[in-house]
Amino acid sequence: MLKLKPVLSEKIWGYELWIASTHFDGEQKEFSAALGGDYPLLVKLIQADDTLSIQVHPDDELALKFENLPRGKTECWYVLSAKPDSKLVYGLNGKYSAKELENAIKEKKLEQFLNTVEVHAGDFIFIPAGTVHAIGGGLRLLEVQQSSNITYRLYDWGRDRELHVDKGIKSIKNNGLQKVIKFPGKFDCEYFSLEEIDISGVYDFCVPSGKNIYDWQLVFALSGSGIIRTFQERDAGGKPKQENFTAEDIFALAPGEKISLNGNAKLMRIACKK
Repeated sequence: MLKLKPVLSEKIWGYELWIASTHFDGEQKEFSAALGGDYPLLVKLIQADDTLSIQVHPDDELALKFENLPRGKTECWYVLSAKPDSKLVYGLNGKYSAKELENAIKEKKLEQFLNTVEVHAGDFIFIPAGTVHAIGGGLRLLEVQQSSNITYRLYDWGRDRELHVDKGIKSIKNNGLQKVIKFPGKFDCEYFSLEEIDISGVYDFCVPSGKNIYDWQLVFALSGSGIIRTFQERDAGGKPKQENFTAEDIFALAPGEKISLNGNAKLMRIACKK
């Protein structure tokens, strides 16, 4: 069991905390050393004080074709907090040709093509690679994604940053209306699974055994506080190793670890699929 220390990435719109990362752009060296390699997932906390660019991420095939990198970026967001009337862009509001989108970007009319939705704490948004999206100001999110840092900006609200219109438009593949949902308790996709755990007292579980890096799991504290204990490690007195946790702490758990949680808290258990 390893309590991970966040890596800060400051942005013009706010900041990111890379809270579980072996990616070279924000590597937690202690995590990399424990794993002995590259973890397929990247977990962030995103604090958006202003609106992010309208953007899209490539899938695995296009990431390899365009950037010679092995992973695209499918991701999801869990809304931790939201100021009143906070919004985000979740896909397009219809099906449009590449030429229509290119012209809209040139004419600075892309906003007319976007599906803008209001969101609240506890909402869940799944962003498969190829989905146009943008996080609005006033939001704090937990983001779970493939370990990739490829972003193609389509529109940046007049800010003087590089756009990637050609690659971005070629990456779009999930046209059509998307819907925000309340987190259903469990979620599975091709790359990762999430499970929300509510504890009031003691909750025990075992991480499935395995010999691969992707068999490691993560536990993130959404709210509350408590103690997390592992029976695979001992302290100086011979007792099971334990750590206190509060909201937004995250722990990496090795395959086969027997874990005991004690407290009043809501947590997210994150597992890698491949």
